[in-house]
Amino acid sequence: MTTSLKYSIFDITYPDSDGLPMAESDAARDYLIYGVEALDRYFQDRPDVYVSGNLFLYYEQGNPKAVVSPDVFVVLGVEKKKRPSYKVWEEQNKIPDFVLEVTSKSTASEDRGIKKGLYAYLGIKEYFQYDPTAEYLKPSLQGFRLLEGNYLSIPGRAEQDCLVVPSETLGLEVWLEADGAMRFYAPSTGEKLLSPKEMAQARSAAEQARSAAEQARYEAEQRANRMAEKLRELGIDPDSL
Repeated sequence: MTTSLKYSIFDITYPDSDGLPMAESDAARDYLIYGVEALDRYFQDRPDVYVSGNLFLYYEQGNPKAVVSPDVFVVLGVEKKKRPSYKVWEEQNKIPDFVLEVTSKSTASEDRGIKKGLYAYLGIKEYFQYDPTAEYLKPSLQGFRLLEGNYLSIPGRAEQDCLVVPSETLGLEVWLEADGAMRFYAPSTGEKLLSPKEMAQARSAAEQARSAAEQARYEAEQRANRMAEKLRELGIDPDSL
């Protein structure tokens, strides 16, 4: 006797991880974290913007092999919430609008070939690549915008020894700074988007500067008081000077 087994798309498992540790260089990891944290904070007041990175993104229901894991991606028009993985068909078929790959020696050919073609096929509006070592990508920051199914290079501009590539999708600028670092800037304010670590460092520096200013003011007041006391001892009214 044979038993007929019937499977449906609901029986298919979509793993949230491949069980392998993330193998990235220090620089690649740092920029991946920066990209996710800085963009997530920038869109913190937008409940309809989801920012993530190094997360499995499944783009074809019923096919768990149809998966990619962008280093950093932003989806406009979906709920901001924690997800174990991103399944396009569970998100009103919303694909990412922006993807950034932090390329390295081990991923350069994939980032410039297979992934670039896949992202174009999926319809991702903007695709950025950044090589923190400046060894595999020339220039080491490049942006592409989708036009009629193909990625066209986004023209950058030179500013203060930096390369500036605008992202229309995010409303931000991506800067390749003079020291080779990649940073996001808000063109409306000219402010650099900081990571939580950088923000903590900035707050600490500001607090130290405030404390130093208060100490200097206190010391100046003490010197003025001592001088006034000496004048009084000499029979001089300090207020008359």
